[in-house]
Amino acid sequence: MSASLSINPPVTPSLNLSWQVVGLVGWVLLCLAAMSFGGWATSSSVSSWYPTLVKPSYNPPSYLFGIVWPILYLLMAIAAWLCWRQGGWAAQALPLTLFLLQLLVNALWSYLFFGMRSPILGLVGILLLDGLVTMTLFRFATVRPLAGLLLIPYLAWILFATAVNAGIWYLN
Repeated sequence: MSASLSINPPVTPSLNLSWQVVGLVGWVLLCLAAMSFGGWATSSSVSSWYPTLVKPSYNPPSYLFGIVWPILYLLMAIAAWLCWRQGGWAAQALPLTLFLLQLLVNALWSYLFFGMRSPILGLVGILLLDGLVTMTLFRFATVRPLAGLLLIPYLAWILFATAVNAGIWYLN
């Protein structure tokens, strides 16, 4: 296999454009898959169980989730892609593994909270997510500062979501 088609492209500013595009599309598709799973897990309860819960006064309006999450998933995909571009899996195994773990826990949270209809399990899941995203952000920032910066809105949103989840658990 030629060097331009290797799975782990070298760290170079002239990374083959086709690999850059394939990589970006792959990260975007992976993040969209996680978002789709979260949407599927949420759909069973968002119009039946969730409206019956007592929510804290700072609970955001429902329409906001449909605006915020796609933007955050796109930023996450770009951040992962920027990290991946710095040597691929061979060079960035730890930060990219952390990214995949937090993506998995992110999708799992939707199932815990909405699918299982359990604010307490959701709270446990989102606390784990907070830690994983924080570790991922710092690891990405050491690889490529912009990649870390792109995860700041995501971390801010899930920290806010943690407060909402905790409020719902407490009130119910």
